[in-house]
Amino acid sequence: MLRTAASVVGAAVLSVLTVLTVLTVLTAAGAAQAAPAAGGDEPAPECVHYAATWRYTHVTNACDTAYRLTVEYTDGTGVPCREAQPGATVTFPGYGPGGNGVVRVRLCPPPH
Repeated sequence: MLRTAASVVGAAVLSVLTVLTVLTVLTAAGAAQAAPAAGGDEPAPECVHYAATWRYTHVTNACDTAYRLTVEYTDGTGVPCREAQPGATVTFPGYGPGGNGVVRVRLCPPPH
């Protein structure tokens, strides 16, 4: 019984690792296709949605175009831009136990 459970858990872990590897490769492959932002302070389009918790902020690109995005926090914490392909969800830090809120998601300028 324990060997069967261990085999099932091992297979599940391998499946998750495979999916993560594929997603990483797909994200890297599509990075050059992102739509450029005009400035660096432009809000994300309405088809970009976010859900914030104390630990993570998940940003989903429901648009037909890839975007480089970042999250703006009430205390001004800066976080790196992330590439979000159409239909993809990218993860940023959450608001934390101190209640630092998410103000908005904004577009990032194209990489240099």
